[in-house]
Amino acid sequence: MNPYAAPLEEIRFVLRELSELEAVAQLPDAEAIADPELMDAVLEQAARFAREVLAPLDMVGDREGARWSEQGVTTPPGFQAAFRQFVEAGWNNIAMPAEYGGQGLPSLLCAPLEEMFTSANKAFCYCPELMAFAVKALAAGASETLKSQYIPKLVSGAWAATMNLTEPQAGSDVGALRTRAVPQPDGTHRLFGQKIFITYGDHDLTENIIHLVLARTPGAPEGSKGVSLFLVPKFLPEDGWPGRRNDVYCAGIEHKMGNHGSPTCTMVYGGNGEGAVGWLVGAENKGLQTMFVMVNSARFVVGQEGTAMSERAYQQALAYARERVQGRLAKGGTASVPIIRHPDVRRMLLSMRSQTEAMRAVAYAIAGARDLASRHPDPEIRRERQAFVNLMIPIFKGWASETAVEVTSTSIQVHGGMGYVLESGVSQPLRDVRVSSIYEGTTSIQAHDLVDRKLARDGGAALRAWLSQVHLTLRQLGDGGRDEFAVIQTNLRKAVDALQGAADRVLAEYERQPQEVLAGAVPFLRLCGVVAGGWQMARAALAAGRQLDRREGNADFLRRKLLSARFYATHVLPQAAGLATVAMHGGACAMELGEAAF
Repeated sequence: MNPYAAPLEEIRFVLRELSELEAVAQLPDAEAIADPELMDAVLEQAARFAREVLAPLDMVGDREGARWSEQGVTTPPGFQAAFRQFVEAGWNNIAMPAEYGGQGLPSLLCAPLEEMFTSANKAFCYCPELMAFAVKALAAGASETLKSQYIPKLVSGAWAATMNLTEPQAGSDVGALRTRAVPQPDGTHRLFGQKIFITYGDHDLTENIIHLVLARTPGAPEGSKGVSLFLVPKFLPEDGWPGRRNDVYCAGIEHKMGNHGSPTCTMVYGGNGEGAVGWLVGAENKGLQTMFVMVNSARFVVGQEGTAMSERAYQQALAYARERVQGRLAKGGTASVPIIRHPDVRRMLLSMRSQTEAMRAVAYAIAGARDLASRHPDPEIRRERQAFVNLMIPIFKGWASETAVEVTSTSIQVHGGMGYVLESGVSQPLRDVRVSSIYEGTTSIQAHDLVDRKLARDGGAALRAWLSQVHLTLRQLGDGGRDEFAVIQTNLRKAVDALQGAADRVLAEYERQPQEVLAGAVPFLRLCGVVAGGWQMARAALAAGRQLDRREGNADFLRRKLLSARFYATHVLPQAAGLATVAMHGGACAMELGEAAF
């Protein structure tokens, strides 16, 4: 596998031109992003850490994998030392609140840092990501006693954390879970049950692991309304350390397609009969509300995994296409040439590049909006940006994870037969990212959420507000005065019209025939993603054109941005019409066939 190099010039361009950087820089405690030199220094240091520490361990993790024994789970060689360096450098707590000892960096700066680390070593990054998610959940729902006892340990990197939702019979249907939490006289609960697919459920990176576990108390209502959240430590925090081992153990780890360096555990609570000691987090029977603080953060991060793995795959494919000499140009002489000169290889590379750039730009736009939604002094701006975030999270998660599967698969195609050879490492980005469209809510769940909660519930108000921004970009393209803008404007307008027509149809038909509408919901989500990407690529073209007109910046880079935007407009945006047709008219066909006829 080729070495990873963070695309810093591209990252800086997106931050400065497409992501509301100036507005975020005006927020309280945004010094790291308000000072350009400081921001650049942080980006440079993160890129160096990703390149020098994390990336060299990526294939090691894939090849060696995590190992299970009765004594516990061990991570691949080098992971322990890298984790210590990660914590010592402070990368583990960049997004954690300053009031608990974290750095509290804006989401807009955390997004590129997390992207770089994930590109370098996705399996490694799960552990620190889960620590950050847990701090958010505990800060939102835990008692002051639990906060003071556990959050500082998570922020310092001394302890890690997990999310425990899934059970053998309760995957996407969390309300079907059976894990029991029995109240005790001392105010604790004893937990009994089994959880599966628990990322980093056991490992050797930290001295303790905090499990956030969904379970049912006696007499709890059926379904999701009867689910509570509990904090269950691997070791109990008693006087002296280490404390007594709790009755929670890893019974085994999964043998997965990818992410081999990340242990995916089966966790047994109360297997010794005494029950795992746990503390209630938040109100009884309200556990999903607190847990979804973690889940919503995770969905954005999973979308970013799509960007990160696509970038890694593009870099691999580009390097190979430049060095692999094979075949002669059509009607172009007798000498063999590097395959990057062949038309279809160029098409594949530009498809990978343009879609990766589109995903990155959408991600950073969401990240900036998250900062404004949580910290802007004007409540109306907070409300408006939060509505944008709520709309975009399921779109971004679903579209980016699905697009990344296409992009990473294309990398294998560029490599030809060598891409199919496991030892080449070319398949790893695809194998690692394939799960991203499954966990933290499958693409169909994201699409259902988009149609039901984000579109139908407000009558399409948030969608219309977003599309008004896209129409502003269309007007700017018309006024831009550059020939390159014509095809971008034309195809983006057609795509927006297709999206608006599909949205109108969804709103009109959802109450009357929800099953048919939902059968077309994934194409509708992908339509939204394609348009969102086209919108950001159009904005990138406008920014690049302005800088070229002013003779600012790196002219070669800016011309590449214009070409990438044109490619997206001519090769990707035309997909909108087909997706809209399926979203509007494909559902009836999908629902007609009786079950027995399949």
